[in-house]
Amino acid sequence: MNNASRSGCNKKLGVTSETQETGNMAEEGSTIDIDGSIMEGGGQILRICTALSCLLGLRVRVMKIRAGRSTPGLRPQHLSGLETVRDLCCGQLEKAHIGSTEINFAPGRIKGGALTADTKTAGSVCLLLQVSLPCVLFAESPCELIFKGGTNAEMAPQIDYTTMVFKPAAERFGFKLDCDIRKRGYYPRGGGEILVRVSPIKYLKPINLTDRGTVTKIYGRAYVAGVLPYKMVKDMISAAVRCIRRELRDLYVNIQGVQEPADKAVGNGSGIIIVAETSTGCMFAGSSLGKKGVTADRVGAEAAEILLRNLRHGGCVDEYLQDQLIIFMALADGVSQVRTGPLTLHTQTAIHFTEQLTKAKFTVTKCDEPNTDSNIIECQGTGLQNKNAS
Repeated sequence: MNNASRSGCNKKLGVTSETQETGNMAEEGSTIDIDGSIMEGGGQILRICTALSCLLGLRVRVMKIRAGRSTPGLRPQHLSGLETVRDLCCGQLEKAHIGSTEINFAPGRIKGGALTADTKTAGSVCLLLQVSLPCVLFAESPCELIFKGGTNAEMAPQIDYTTMVFKPAAERFGFKLDCDIRKRGYYPRGGGEILVRVSPIKYLKPINLTDRGTVTKIYGRAYVAGVLPYKMVKDMISAAVRCIRRELRDLYVNIQGVQEPADKAVGNGSGIIIVAETSTGCMFAGSSLGKKGVTADRVGAEAAEILLRNLRHGGCVDEYLQDQLIIFMALADGVSQVRTGPLTLHTQTAIHFTEQLTKAKFTVTKCDEPNTDSNIIECQGTGLQNKNAS
């Protein structure tokens, strides 16, 4: 592989791209240095910066990758994400290997088509989707992506969260996300598989998520797979319902119990996700995975407590969705507003790096309403155009 990023002047993080249309190759000799150790300091920085690099034609060098973690540098799922973006745009990726704390990335054109990415571990397929989705929206042709790894993994959204909460929120930007769960995979074996189909768009529409409305539905899914007994499902559901009814007595809680078919799941796993839907279409969720030494009752109660916590702050998105919307707000053609609870470190990190790599401008305003702890995130998007889309 040619070392295409060593020549020319280096720009410090903060330089914005003049590119307003996708499809341009990275300019020769222009590299933006990114400190991967600041703020959240994890894989999120890699995902945001490589996705924006791909979309805007920017060469990037990410240094001090996960420097503060117990195992610094790239882990298998981070490497899979980088390789996925590289393959999507026929780019050049250098110094990328397990344990590497520095990578160079030079993007090419986002052509679309079929692609398979495999973490070969229980690394999250949802995080592979997170880094690739913004890119394929601005591809030259429709994309069909197969992601293999963990579908229900710690330290990442569960695939159920992606389909039940992220998908309807993201589609407000004006695209269709088709996600088929072919097989579920759990820690430590992985082996899960999803099929994602996305057609390119001309541009992203701005969104307004500021009117929460009232909670009208609570539903969810509790499951076991492999050799784990179905009684665990019943215990998770019972504990979750008891917890929710302490605060929301008048709503029926409809949590489906599932024994995963043997041909649709790899390994042993258990967990629960509970979703609250409001009269204005806002979605909130709490989820928890079964762990050795943790009772099923505790798993169910934990998911319910997370959901209730996110309903108390008065925002329109939960703590896990807010950071995932930032990149789409930045690319949208117009002003987006999203009402959130307290800003998470992931959201602050997403805003920081997105502002640095694009011309998007974010403002965060504290809401003064009583009995709430919410903020309005407003963004003047860049209006990125896909010149290849009709």
